[in-house]
Amino acid sequence: MNSDAKIKIDELTEKLKYYSNKYYMEAVSEITDYEYDMLQRELLALEKEFPEFAHPDSPTVNVGGSFEDRLFTPVNHAVKMESLQDAFSFDELEAFNNRISDIAEPIYSVEPKIDGLSVSLEYKNGRFVRGSTRGDGLVGEDVTANLLTIEDIPKNISFLGDLEVRGEVYMSHKRFLEFVERQENEGLQPAKNPRNAAAGSLRQKNPKITAERKLSSFIFNIQSIDGKEITSHIDSLDFLKDLGFSVLPFYYKVNGIKNAIERITEIGEKRGELPFDIDGAVIKLDNLAEREQFGSTSKFPKWAVAYKYPPEEKNTKLLEIEINVGRTGALTPTARFEPVSLAGTTVSRAVLHNEDFIIDKDICIGDTIIVRKAGDIIPEVLGVAERSNERKPFKMPEVCPSCGARVTREDGEAVVRCTNAECPAQLARHLIHFASRDAMDIEGLGPAVIALLLENKLIHHPYDLYLLKAEDLASLERMGEKSAENLLSAIKKSKENDLYRLIFGLGIRHIGAKAAKLVADKLQDMDTILSASIEDFISIDGFGEIMAKSLYDFLSLSQSRELIERFKELGLNMKSKTVITDTRFEGMTFVLTGTLPTYKRSEAASIIESFGGKTASSVSKKTTYVLAGEEAGSKLDKANSLGVTVIDEAQFNEMIK
Repeated sequence: MNSDAKIKIDELTEKLKYYSNKYYMEAVSEITDYEYDMLQRELLALEKEFPEFAHPDSPTVNVGGSFEDRLFTPVNHAVKMESLQDAFSFDELEAFNNRISDIAEPIYSVEPKIDGLSVSLEYKNGRFVRGSTRGDGLVGEDVTANLLTIEDIPKNISFLGDLEVRGEVYMSHKRFLEFVERQENEGLQPAKNPRNAAAGSLRQKNPKITAERKLSSFIFNIQSIDGKEITSHIDSLDFLKDLGFSVLPFYYKVNGIKNAIERITEIGEKRGELPFDIDGAVIKLDNLAEREQFGSTSKFPKWAVAYKYPPEEKNTKLLEIEINVGRTGALTPTARFEPVSLAGTTVSRAVLHNEDFIIDKDICIGDTIIVRKAGDIIPEVLGVAERSNERKPFKMPEVCPSCGARVTREDGEAVVRCTNAECPAQLARHLIHFASRDAMDIEGLGPAVIALLLENKLIHHPYDLYLLKAEDLASLERMGEKSAENLLSAIKKSKENDLYRLIFGLGIRHIGAKAAKLVADKLQDMDTILSASIEDFISIDGFGEIMAKSLYDFLSLSQSRELIERFKELGLNMKSKTVITDTRFEGMTFVLTGTLPTYKRSEAASIIESFGGKTASSVSKKTTYVLAGEEAGSKLDKANSLGVTVIDEAQFNEMIK
């Protein structure tokens, strides 16, 4: 029995450390908070019964993960950013209240718990000077540049004393659905929930990408303040609101735990109506001096508790499994079930991912299935509640439901794909990808315009875009003369794009923008690429066998070659604009960091590529040189720790003489 307990404790400890590191260091939630808390409670119970097997660094004692692979400059928090003790029943809230035994009738604040990424904002002399992630509570990451892109974070405030506040960065439901739609249109794996989307957006190396995601914030705490006396938490929120911060949309001051529980119930009833995710409600002592009196454990403040709402799940009958075809030809099964109300809306469909998922869950048409909304937004099927006597097993089709072409499933993949590159169901998504910023960058050719062109049968292939005329567009609904003129101008301009943009725009599996640039820069023109072998592609530095085979297979198809030939006839550029003058940097990888005295980074990267070298965004043991300017940051630290040669602009100029 004791050996079984030790094995279980070891297993739970390893699992929780993994999930904790993902959550705190990478800002990714692989399981729900509820599932994590249940695992943690199971471990805590075992550690109490068998303390001799508890790990010194157990997740029940320590919060957070490892900073070995941090992306940004570390920030030591002057005030620890604590996490909260969770409660899953009103009895546990009563127990929390009983621990506040020195106060006969405590005055509490009650507020929603926003499900986002916790951040600290620092202000000096009324200016926003630094922002950082929570990290492990003691050390976070400097994400100031990305936080500056969030509109509701004030850059200047009227209070001139030193001020540090804590808040939550989140993605609203509206922005999340737009983001998921964009990912799906581009053939990318969509984000699981708004928290993951917000966290991934905030930790982008390029602030422009963060800005595009339209994040928002709520500020819910003063960490430290000089020059003003504040005694109440509710008063502090009112003060922050007056300064222009986006504070929590509602918060309450109540006497005693019974009134606090009533407010928690009210907040829970509003969940489905809110335009953002909450994963609970928080009770805190309102009096700041009383908080000091109670203090904190190594993990949590003793003066606060977070009540977690149970995940809402419903049973419903599975009526049918439909197949949708994506841009890359992937056939995705979708469950259609009897409508149920979840998190304030009626849902009747949910993606089933792939055939393996259906088999693993033993899902059959006619069964009663369990559904919920992941992150209170995206419906998902959890499994089978009751198996029907008349259940019908599902089988993936052998031909594409859109075009009738055969489908294939490659070894090691869970996805079944249509083999027809001209499949009509793939066309809309393919066109959206073709026109996207990293591909042909055709301004004004978004999903709505593409849908309009398809609906009016003006385009049947990507090359039809280059055959459009002003009179074709003029009669379209919502397409005025000026809009038509601008669109045709953008399409014409795209003919001059660098070759790698066209290669990426073709939507070849496993060939992203970076890989497209590698092959274009190495082989220089489309004719050479078309005549290349798999071995030629594998020999390109940065290319692997899977990428090489995928590119070769695509270019071997007659319809692919015909498409490229039509593009050539229509005048699209078929040559790389990166001219390799000599190969002195061949086989070398440069990482650029900081601000260079005279070059823009893009200019330095172009020079490196013109000498046959390549650039990368992160430092590794394979990096040849790090070209560092002022304020080089964490990349310089990593280069030094790995022993990678660091050069400045003067040394770089000597190398390119």
